[in-house]
Amino acid sequence: MKLALVSDLHSNKEAADAVFAHIRAQGIQTMICLGDIVGYGPDPEHCVDLVRGHAEVTVLGNHDEALFHDAADFNPHARLAIDWTRDRLRPRWWSSSERKSRWRWLSQLPHRHTMGRYSFVHGSTRDPVREYVLSTDGFLNPAKLRGIFDSFEGVAFCGHTHHPGIHSEDLRFQGLEGADELTVALPEGHKFIVNVGSVGQPRDGDNRACYAVVTEEAVTWHRVAYDYRATMDKIMATGALHEILARRLALGK
Repeated sequence: MKLALVSDLHSNKEAADAVFAHIRAQGIQTMICLGDIVGYGPDPEHCVDLVRGHAEVTVLGNHDEALFHDAADFNPHARLAIDWTRDRLRPRWWSSSERKSRWRWLSQLPHRHTMGRYSFVHGSTRDPVREYVLSTDGFLNPAKLRGIFDSFEGVAFCGHTHHPGIHSEDLRFQGLEGADELTVALPEGHKFIVNVGSVGQPRDGDNRACYAVVTEEAVTWHRVAYDYRATMDKIMATGALHEILARRLALGK
């Protein structure tokens, strides 16, 4: 088994294209997407079609869900981006069949997926769409993290925080710390929570796109450089998405 795990593309075409090319170059045939295909960025149609055409399984992210429900709990910039994205994607009666099928596919995404000892969610196994598993939870909120560990068996893979790394049962977190690539063993009989990082909007201080490859024994994260300046320019050119959504791409924050 060898799976590519992507998450949090956030309508970033340049990052998504670079990551998918990196995955193809390794000869990996199977991909799972952990949600948040849309939101924040300028190219929702491209990213939805890319995931829909290549991922074997895609689970629902909170930004994907917000297209169909309420983004009232989002910050103003994220909420505006959802409103803009919804207007781009939602079909009208005269819309093309492709636009309608794209919207229908998004509306039917499952909350979780299980494969052997591996569970795949966007947020956490306790709340698969919205709960954040933060890198700081082990020492700032240990009761929360223990509760999440109690909610699953095996290894849980998630996204949502845009901060790649791994929590072990002792509640410690290991991040990438700027590494181009990092491999961590996943021995049987132990629990781990693995955050695969963000393709389209990294927030761990590294502006390169991030994704993970998992086998039966280990997980490996990869950082992939992309033309974030092109994405920044397109965000600004929309006249609707806030400039902070562009600036943070350069910072990886």
